[in-house]
Amino acid sequence: MTDSLVSAARTVQQQAYAPYSGYRVGAAVEADTGAIFVGCNVENASYGLTICAERAAVAAAVGAGVRRIRRAVVVTDSDPPAAPCGACRQVLSEFGADMMVEAVGPARTSRWSLRELLPAAFGPEQLA
Repeated sequence: MTDSLVSAARTVQQQAYAPYSGYRVGAAVEADTGAIFVGCNVENASYGLTICAERAAVAAAVGAGVRRIRRAVVVTDSDPPAAPCGACRQVLSEFGADMMVEAVGPARTSRWSLRELLPAAFGPEQLA
């Protein structure tokens, strides 16, 4: 059985713009409706302006009206596969603290709940 979320992330990974690092990342998120949104990393000569694949996928989902994400997949060519960075974990938590996150590499896959990756996320309750 082919996992459509992994397949979507692998496909968009090929579109990554990574002329500086050569480290291409693809991400796909699944909304609570089942809709899939993708993003890839977009590097910039001013490194701090680089956009991570996960945040690009979340932005695509939000642009389509999504407010809940139940699963996120990140595809890289590294082994072990790379988990989302801290900034991406925080952004993902805004749209589903209970989502499942998968990091897929060439030889293996790692899985976590977002709460495992970011146990003390800053959220709306801190703003009350």
